[in-house]
Order: sequence, then C-alpha cells, then structure tokens
Amino acid sequence: MIHHQRSLTIDAAPEAVWEVLSRYMHIDEFAPQITSVDALTDGDIGIGSKRRNNFANGTSVVEEVTDWKPGAGYIVRLSDMAAMPLHEANSEIRITPFGGKSKVTWTFDYRVKYGPLGWLMGQTMMKMMMGKIIDANLQGLSEKTRAG
Repeated sequence: MIHHQRSLTIDAAPEAVWEVLSRYMHIDEFAPQITSVDALTDGDIGIGSKRRNNFANGTSVVEEVTDWKPGAGYIVRLSDMAAMPLHEANSEIRITPFGGKSKVTWTFDYRVKYGPLGWLMGQTMMKMMMGKIIDANLQGLSEKTRAG
C-alpha cells in the first residue's frame, strides 16, 4: 500500500471540528470535489455506515466506516472505484488537540492496479492528485468549522 498524509491546524476546538466531521453523510458541505452524497445506510452513524460520494465529472466512490471514534475521527474503506485505477483504498481523518486548536490529519492508503507501472503511477501522479484533493478538503473543513 502507498501511504499519503496531510495535516492542517484549524483554529477551532476539536469539538467544533468533530461537529462538522460527524455529519458523515454531508461531506459535500466542505469537500469541494464532491457534488452530492447518497446515504446507503440508515440509522445512527458509525461502523458500517456507507455513503456514495458523487463527483462533478460524473464518477462516484463508496465509503464505508470501518472505525468510528467520536470526537477523534474515523476510518473508511473505499469501494466501487471504477473511475480510479485502484485495487483497494482506505482513508483516515484524525483530530488531535493542539494548544486550543485542532490538528487534523487526513491519510490515504491505496494499492494501484497494473503492477510495477501502477506502483510508479501511484507514487507520482496519484500522490500529486491526492495531495491536492486532501489539501482542498482540509481547507474546506477549516472554513466550514470556523463558519459554524
């Protein structure tokens, strides 16, 4: 698996950041590439909750919660990734208190199709692309958190 990680310190208490992140079916409120979300499960949000994130280019990906830590973050497993050259992928969002603020760390772990050529593509183009997406998501989360 290729590991990619980005962090941003948000000028807000961890509780305020969690208030936004815990609205799991509403990631489109701060992630600029996601145009809408389809809730694929009903009931309380937690382990097993699934959503379909729809993108402006007409593609989508399904995310299922595999670990849910109230106030601290969650981990999702991605599936239905036909538009991405990936065998598997997981993502984690973690909130760490940091001097009255919140350090939010967003990781993306993935295994690319196509053997050694895919691995090279994953280390170069995919890392660059995912870095931009994660940075934009963290910035959107910061803005949404501060806006209340």
